[in-house]
Amino acid sequence: MANTTTKLHVIFGDGTLGVATEDVHYLFSYEKGGLESILSHGKEWLYRPIRPIFWRATTDNDRGNHFSEESAMWLGADCFTRCQAIDVQVDGEDLGLPIAPQNNQFSNDEMADRVDITFDFQTATTPATKVTMHYQIVANGKVTLTSHLQGNEALPELPAFGVQLIMPTVATGFEYDGLSGETYPDRMAGGSRGQYYVAGLPVTPYLVPQEMGMHMQTRWLTVTRQRTLNNADVDAQPFSLSVEMNDQPFAFSCLPYTAMELEAATHIEELPLARRTVLSVYGAVRGVGGIDSWGADVQPPYRLFADVDRTFTIQIHPGNHVTD
Repeated sequence: MANTTTKLHVIFGDGTLGVATEDVHYLFSYEKGGLESILSHGKEWLYRPIRPIFWRATTDNDRGNHFSEESAMWLGADCFTRCQAIDVQVDGEDLGLPIAPQNNQFSNDEMADRVDITFDFQTATTPATKVTMHYQIVANGKVTLTSHLQGNEALPELPAFGVQLIMPTVATGFEYDGLSGETYPDRMAGGSRGQYYVAGLPVTPYLVPQEMGMHMQTRWLTVTRQRTLNNADVDAQPFSLSVEMNDQPFAFSCLPYTAMELEAATHIEELPLARRTVLSVYGAVRGVGGIDSWGADVQPPYRLFADVDRTFTIQIHPGNHVTD
């Protein structure tokens, strides 16, 4: 990402925090509880705020062994988890939550080398547990996002733990460094490591829509789009956003549908027209099983027990193609 600025421009809004470089502007919403806008070179990357996710769509095998029924509260958490606390730090100084009128102490020319903002969530589960999403933005515009789930042995097994970026238009394709084809924790033996390009956002034509399109052991991923929702934007040049691993590879799916949209469709023709790009990035995901296709549970090494604390970190590069 070309950037000649040596400082971040920090804008303290009444209910938002803006962080800008020469080419990229991030907007964090206190009300919505997350990063709600990534505007890179005039192109918007977010249709909804980035949120934690706990659900991957149900498979035939999940239905057969009743996993989706036993873990259904995680679907509720996927939809209704609440942000309870926000903390802002600028160059290491803790500012708490600088909403109006406290933000009036700042000028429009506040500059910084680093901005940290942390969102604490309470899950809509019984009992509730805590999820923390911590963003760190440095002067070159790179964002490091660390998500942490606090374990609780009283909760059922999870389908997944990750974050989701919903993009305003359908991607033209994505490139990644990871395992070939569709892979899951218990379905990786056939995957070969390499760099791969996938055109469009392919959807497996299951008679009953279900989980699909997972890619394991990913080092980096670049999603490319060519269209925005701005009718005045006539620039047809493709533009990209990349996600890179930090210390551990991640899993991801890049589809035109959310897990909820897949769950709601009982037949493939009930799926809506593709309008968005749903990029789900996972630090952990449950296997799919399928030993007998009709109800055998996933083997223990590939299940996500809720009593374990889980943390993963990714880096987000707007307008950048990661190749190393």
